[in-house]
Amino acid sequence: MAASRRRRLKELSINKLLPNVLTVLALCAGLTAIRFGLQERWEAAVWAVIIAGIFDGLDGRIARLLRSSSKFGAELDSLSDVVSFGVAPAFVLYLWTMNDAGHAGWVLVLLFTVCCGLRLARFNTMLGEPDPPWAHNFFTGVPAPAAAGLVLLPMILSFLFGDTYLRHPIVNGAVLLMVSGLMVSQVPTYSFKTSKVPYRLVLPSLLLVGLLAAFATSRPWVTVSLIGLAYVLSIPLSVRAYRKLKSQMAERDAEAAGVTPLAPFRDRGERASRGDKGHP
Repeated sequence: MAASRRRRLKELSINKLLPNVLTVLALCAGLTAIRFGLQERWEAAVWAVIIAGIFDGLDGRIARLLRSSSKFGAELDSLSDVVSFGVAPAFVLYLWTMNDAGHAGWVLVLLFTVCCGLRLARFNTMLGEPDPPWAHNFFTGVPAPAAAGLVLLPMILSFLFGDTYLRHPIVNGAVLLMVSGLMVSQVPTYSFKTSKVPYRLVLPSLLLVGLLAAFATSRPWVTVSLIGLAYVLSIPLSVRAYRKLKSQMAERDAEAAGVTPLAPFRDRGERASRGDKGHP
């Protein structure tokens, strides 16, 4: 028994290890963003956060693809997310502009980090709770990687248009406050986890990815800015889609139960036509 246990500890499948390797790389990228911020290398700091987001998006999908999900990986992923998307963006923003706001600036970056931790804690506690099948394509609130990108959006835009106004603490403080609220809110946002591409759109989608990659290599900050703005515009659309699906499912459940919203009025009209008084 002891020999087999030692053998299990010494040997670990690559399938089990690869997602955790990506999570550690995301953690390293987040910490590197802090280092670049201390050196006032703002563009490199933003790239480090973006790379952390790419690794974070890959680790979970690869874990599900290889069937190597584990409790250890989930805990490591949450720790990496707090550092890479909660601490690192807040620290970079504080060094870039929010330190000019004094105590208020520090409070706002603390608020962002705390909201990120609270969101991840809520996400972890909801892992075992089953979601309705129609809600699998939605997150509750803005996820941590997207929130990191949104709070850094003024800095990214400043690389294109200058930092005369975009670096002002009031602008960045307002963005920090709004994004912090969105993280812990109940606003449904697209997750794209279960999204499927129709067969006729596979080739156009691949071509679009190729064009996006080409555009990103020549105009990286324009591309990143457009992606960030597109995500902001998708939030009202996701809320509308979520409410529509919820309403449709409620109507379907009511029909399955043999109850329709007009049933009481229909019954009352039938009784009146027969001369029945009934109850008012």
